[in-house]
Amino acid sequence: MRKWLPLTAVCLGAFMLLVDVTIVTVALPDMAADMKTGFSGLQWVMDVYALALAALLLGAGSLADRIGRRRVYLGGLGLFAAASLACGLASGPAALIAFRAVQGIGGAAMFATTMALLSSAYQGRDRGVAFGVWGAVNGAAAAAGPIIGGLLTEQFGWRWIFFINLPVCALAVYVTLKAVTESRDPHAKGLDLPGMVTFTTGAAAVTYALIRVGENGWTSATTLALFALSAAAFALFVLVELRSSRPMLDLSLFRSPTFVAVMAAALLMSGAAFGYLMYVSLWLQSAEGMGPVAAGLTMLPMSLAAFVVAAVTGKLMHGAPARLTIGGGLFLIGAGALLQGWMLDAGDGWTALVAGLAVTGVGVGMISPALAAAAMGAVPPARAGMAGGALNTARQLGMALGIAVLGAVFQSGLEDGLAGSGQPHGTAEALASGGAARLLHAVPGAGQWVETAFASGLRDTFWVSGAMGLAGAVILVALVRRPAAAPQGPQAPQGPTGLKGPRSGEVPAGERAAV
Repeated sequence: MRKWLPLTAVCLGAFMLLVDVTIVTVALPDMAADMKTGFSGLQWVMDVYALALAALLLGAGSLADRIGRRRVYLGGLGLFAAASLACGLASGPAALIAFRAVQGIGGAAMFATTMALLSSAYQGRDRGVAFGVWGAVNGAAAAAGPIIGGLLTEQFGWRWIFFINLPVCALAVYVTLKAVTESRDPHAKGLDLPGMVTFTTGAAAVTYALIRVGENGWTSATTLALFALSAAAFALFVLVELRSSRPMLDLSLFRSPTFVAVMAAALLMSGAAFGYLMYVSLWLQSAEGMGPVAAGLTMLPMSLAAFVVAAVTGKLMHGAPARLTIGGGLFLIGAGALLQGWMLDAGDGWTALVAGLAVTGVGVGMISPALAAAAMGAVPPARAGMAGGALNTARQLGMALGIAVLGAVFQSGLEDGLAGSGQPHGTAEALASGGAARLLHAVPGAGQWVETAFASGLRDTFWVSGAMGLAGAVILVALVRRPAAAPQGPQAPQGPTGLKGPRSGEVPAGERAAV
């Protein structure tokens, strides 16, 4: 049993950081009521965590190569625990958002080192077994997040979704100190600090701009200035990476149309499949009267379908063309969102979403086993680790941008649904912030226009999500002219957001931390 202690240490941290991507979803209405925060505040509670993960994954992997992967993993665990405690004790939305960002920094340090730690701890068949268990645990996090969050929120309060991380972190630190040995790359290059700063600035600015669109509009001075800042930061990032001797991301990878297609697919998949879940949760709890547990269980058709289909297709469709697996999966993700938009009408309940969620889950399950193989097969073996890190970054950035874009669409749809109801300005903001229950009790006859508004907002959100999924399918099919070469060796199953590790023995030691 001692042989598997390093795997236990890695799985504890990975499960916890990935659960925290979704665990917050069902707690948002209680957070909004307790902290008196608005819609943009709720978006940031979700977005800032994914944004920090996306911005720092590649940099954290490079740092771990230099100073030690075990050291960075332990540092990430400690930072994650401290930030979780601070989140649970936060007295206002600003503090909660700030500490969620710190959580994301700790999560990036852990996520960037998990694959490297497993690669150094196991060889041969044991490595394949370790990757398989790691992927299965991460897959379980997708289904467990909303349920764990619902149980903790309903029984103990929303702050316990953060406090629960403390004993898990303590156990992970103990097992890591006891069983995990240090490893590093003696040939690792320096940290690309200018690349990290410019990429983080660009990603944060565009996310903030999209979140502010709901309040300020697309043409306001603030929105336009933020978009301009984002464009300038990304342009500077490209310039820095082209001139750097140790780039965080080698831009020559994008000369491969297949690699471009896979990065676009990863970005659009996260936004299309998962970006609307927080708005569904707000509707179910504030307007439909569900508790956090019931709201979490409502999302199970997608999580379970993705988990089961990924396990099956990972073996049956190994080596299948990316145009079939990834393109077909994106098509189903888009179709599932469109089906939800078509089925949902004013007065309908959660059952209207079940079929569409299941179809979306099948699409996610089809894509998950193929994404990493296609990305790594499209680049030289020496850049496989960097390709894996870029894929993880695209997935998390897609989540952050998807929440922001769909939030603007959702709020606009709420306002359209309230047109003609005679409700004062600010009612859409109140509904989006989880205030439907208060309005239903305080305003006579509010039930009809609340249902109409939510149906309008969610339908628009599903239409845009569906368009994102279909656009990703078109991009993939257009750019991938021939089947992507699949690397050889045992597969490492994917995590809950569809991220799959590299195959055993495929990634050079100096690059594995970036995966």
